[in-house]
Amino acid sequence: MAEEENVKVAVRVRPFNKRERDRNAKLIIDMSKNSTKITNPEDSNDSRTFAFDFSYWSFDGCKESKDGYFEPDPSHKHGKKFADQNMVFNDLGRGILNNAWAGFNTSLFAYGQTGSGKSWSIFGYGVNKGIVPKFAEQMFKEIEAKKGSGITFEVKFSMLEIYNENCRDLLDPNGAKKKGGLKIRQHPKKGFYADGLKEVFVSSYEDISARIDEGTVNRTVASTNMNATSSRAHTISGIRFVQKQVNEAGKEMEKKALINLVDLAGSERWKTAYGEYIGYGVYSERVDSTGAEGDRLKEGAAINQSLSSLGNVISALAKQAEGEKVRIPYRNSVLTKLLQNALGENSKTIMI
Repeated sequence: MAEEENVKVAVRVRPFNKRERDRNAKLIIDMSKNSTKITNPEDSNDSRTFAFDFSYWSFDGCKESKDGYFEPDPSHKHGKKFADQNMVFNDLGRGILNNAWAGFNTSLFAYGQTGSGKSWSIFGYGVNKGIVPKFAEQMFKEIEAKKGSGITFEVKFSMLEIYNENCRDLLDPNGAKKKGGLKIRQHPKKGFYADGLKEVFVSSYEDISARIDEGTVNRTVASTNMNATSSRAHTISGIRFVQKQVNEAGKEMEKKALINLVDLAGSERWKTAYGEYIGYGVYSERVDSTGAEGDRLKEGAAINQSLSSLGNVISALAKQAEGEKVRIPYRNSVLTKLLQNALGENSKTIMI
């Protein structure tokens, strides 16, 4: 993937949840290969088809194995096109790993409205491991296979969340007590960084898995009508991968890669007292869907603002890649500041 285009986009459709089943929701999505078709629920003859790098059908066509893994069901009519966690990792996660070995910075974003299945794709649950744990597991398998080759490896892991535009270290058990969170500072060479963010050395998949579990416990979640455990903050799992080797002249050479695996908070839309709909997110649902009020509305405003900023940055980068002279608005949110190094220049970006 390191030799391919810098941006890839995948979409994934999940099964109906209990709320949708109770409301007798109608399926209006269909997928075939890399195409996604959306049909007007009020007019079956009105449909639009969109092409992506990957279109993942995870709505139905699976069965639960004895160990709890959801795998394709050959007896189901959609069994052949069901996208399990392994397929998503093989298409996206392995590309991220190849980029890391080649020294490219990479960002993977899970983007969508509250309850759309972002955390499932990125982290997964139980034996249904998502991209982050599968990436870590495979990376250390490959490091182990390269031992004795004259290359030494360093892997550091960090995990933070951005909640209401404040940055919090999820690996710091006292992080929630720090008023205002971590300060975002700018280094003339390194760019923006979270001052005081803990980066821990990890030497095995088990190390990263334990750190992910530790950080996940500290994540800010809350209940909305759309999702009982809605992520109320953006979560960035950072893996800094360094390869060191002595060249023929006796000089130590380094190849560095920063991998950001980003679980974006669900975006929302709500009504004002005057009945007007407000909000910034590209993907949004209304307050009567989410049940968001009070603190949830304040969170929603911060979430949507940062998602809008991210969209503007990616749009500007696309224009820049086409030769236009544009300013990249990294400074408009904490999220885009911290991801600047992993979004620009020779970086690779994947969005699901």
